[in-house]
Amino acid sequence: MTTARPIHQVRIGRIVAAIWANETPHGTRHNVTLSRLYKSEPTDDWKRTESFGRDDLPTVEKVCDLAFRWIHDQRRADGDAAA
Repeated sequence: MTTARPIHQVRIGRIVAAIWANETPHGTRHNVTLSRLYKSEPTDDWKRTESFGRDDLPTVEKVCDLAFRWIHDQRRADGDAAA
């Protein structure tokens, strides 16, 4: 079984934007999922959540901006006129 993987990730600290490629009849379209990494207690295993605190939001904003720029650059490199 093959597990889908993001084509690119943007990470600042514990905030991660995973960028996914979806092939359509009109070309590649991208989606982004956001998560925050944290260590669970008491096992210290790394986990992910889609919940963000107030102090996370400036980093979320920056990660989103970098993800947007990466997607925009990919579309431009692929010759997408809508980029």
